[in-house]
Amino acid sequence: MQILCVDVGTGTQDILLYDSERELENCVQLILPSPTQIVARRIRRATANGRGVLLRGRIMGGGPCAWAAEDHLKQGYSVLATPDAARTFDDELEKVERMGVRVVSEDEAARLDEVERITMRDFDLPAIRAALAPFDVDLDLAAIAVAVFDHGNAPPGVSDRVFRFEYIAETVARNDLAAFAYRREDVPERLTRMQAVAADAPPDVPTLAMDTGPAAVLGALEDPVVQKAQHALVANLGNFHTLAFHLADGRVLGIFEHHTGELTRAELERYLRQLADGTISNAEVFADMGHGALVVGSAEQPLDLLAITGPRRGLLDGSSLAPYPAVPHGAMMVAGCFGLLRAIAKRLPEFAPAVEVRLGPAST
Repeated sequence: MQILCVDVGTGTQDILLYDSERELENCVQLILPSPTQIVARRIRRATANGRGVLLRGRIMGGGPCAWAAEDHLKQGYSVLATPDAARTFDDELEKVERMGVRVVSEDEAARLDEVERITMRDFDLPAIRAALAPFDVDLDLAAIAVAVFDHGNAPPGVSDRVFRFEYIAETVARNDLAAFAYRREDVPERLTRMQAVAADAPPDVPTLAMDTGPAAVLGALEDPVVQKAQHALVANLGNFHTLAFHLADGRVLGIFEHHTGELTRAELERYLRQLADGTISNAEVFADMGHGALVVGSAEQPLDLLAITGPRRGLLDGSSLAPYPAVPHGAMMVAGCFGLLRAIAKRLPEFAPAVEVRLGPAST
């Protein structure tokens, strides 16, 4: 049974084609540029060629593609976008137009010429299929799971960071990392990026959408050293975002989320210590350009372990906190994909036997 797992970050998209009939080590793994990086390169190529661009498709991850669009405009070239694509830059289209992007209808976009057409999407199954075809890897998918970082569609005047962390706090209350994953039909209306990737999956293939940080942390728990720790911090240091969970005996005691680029090693160490002892302040993290922090409980026993994963884990090299680099199933960069597999087993239980035949039974 094949399950395609795609963990979409800001720097890379990490892909695991899980096959329950193969050893994990023989399953196809790909580390590729993220969709936002791909779109950014295409915009910059249009800039170099002196051509205007038309962005079509769906809302997707911003950051690099938004910066490329801003640079394109500064060079005096046009950026046009259909409404769904334009919401990549901001949910409020008036703000997008104030950036200089001209928002056009689908009908108008179809009539435009003399522009470079660029498709926006976080999940591109045809491209993955085409990449694998020369290696005689055929896709016969039983299920799909995709992780994206979703700020959510904040109401006008509400900070994206506040809106996202409110969602995180609500979900943490369920004390289940798999609660950050949704069947296609259950994705909340507020989570527009997750809705977009679910919509790009074939309608006849069961599909799960999940948030990236919890997927990576859930995947890190596959490491046997992390599994044995009764009281641990588990932190995913992504290219753009850092998310850390405080866990004890299977319970979530606290969490904080920040922008990785805003953190020095000393600052990250301080926040992790505060998370461990329950003194971390939501107001302080937010004022420091992070998303927020939450403390919901405390542990009686001392901390066993700080486990780290993610492409920016080197930020803690040499740290006095002695971080343990989690390597679930020998493959750190697809930790999020292993988290997606565990979430599939939980949210789509009909696939649990196929997942557990290779990953083993769930630890909790």
